[in-house]
Amino acid sequence: MREVNVGDKLDQYELTELIARSGMASIFKAVDRINGQTVAIKIPYAQFESDVVFYGRFQREEEVVRRLDHPNIIKVYTPERKSRMYIAMEFVEGVSLRVELRDKRPFAAERALDYARQICGALVYMHGQRVVHRDLKPENILITASGLLKIMDFGIALDEEARRLTWSGLSSTIGTPDYMAPEQVSGRRGDARTDIYALGTMLYEMFTGELPYSSDNVYNMMRAKTAEDPQPPTHYRPDLDPHLEEIILHAIERVPRDRYLSAAEMLHDLEHPAQVEITGRAARLHPRSQRGQKIRRALWTALFFGSLAGVLALLIWLANRYPAAPYPPQRSFRGQTK
Repeated sequence: MREVNVGDKLDQYELTELIARSGMASIFKAVDRINGQTVAIKIPYAQFESDVVFYGRFQREEEVVRRLDHPNIIKVYTPERKSRMYIAMEFVEGVSLRVELRDKRPFAAERALDYARQICGALVYMHGQRVVHRDLKPENILITASGLLKIMDFGIALDEEARRLTWSGLSSTIGTPDYMAPEQVSGRRGDARTDIYALGTMLYEMFTGELPYSSDNVYNMMRAKTAEDPQPPTHYRPDLDPHLEEIILHAIERVPRDRYLSAAEMLHDLEHPAQVEITGRAARLHPRSQRGQKIRRALWTALFFGSLAGVLALLIWLANRYPAAPYPPQRSFRGQTK
């Protein structure tokens, strides 16, 4: 199967523009030649089309999104026939949440709350359909000119209605490190509270311009998620309303049972932040400062190399103090008898 290009015809669609390329697929803007509708076509690279695991994952993504119908979730269309693997989707004119975070962070409170309410409303619906996204991140959320958000990319979504068919054989690398919940880092597949954690992380980022856990070393960051507390949001934004800080910290609790029980419960708090009870979550945090972490790493490094130098010095001293005795001259025993 050859790669497709702008100008090609794919069944009822004519590809008019390349929108984006990822590690596994290209997304094209296209025109449906039957009804004239503009759509987006996601087409995997040719080398992946014969991969059984990838095919199953790609097919599942299409099936999951096709049965979801919510204004904040990207729509999937069903073509009359399919001659190869692809997904025909609603074309959304807009930018990703990542672009807005890069250009405008931190957000004003109303903007952040509006975006969080839209995402959380979609989660309420999605979880009601027994679908868990598991890879919520700013790159997977599009924002239209009118401010409407659209969640996309359900490639690693968990469909609990088809659990036995969709989990076996998938890659163990699930999610994106910055937004992965601690249970995902620990190798568990996650549930609805995994999406709540990702939304809490994005809300933290929208309000502060920072991530709860950040490191140049992805393994250090993932370890911190399972063992350390984040900085409270007010560390970066002292003027942040404590009710909003409470919502954020409730959503990103390390232990799933300590988070919101459901997206509906979180949505209620996002819609009525003034009613949120202040429990003192921020005061109970014991974050390790980046400066402290650097000092500890430097001390451990110094201790390691200091110990190594000490061992080498001891070996040299022992070698000088107790030089090895010369081997005695070898004697020949030829001709001797017992």
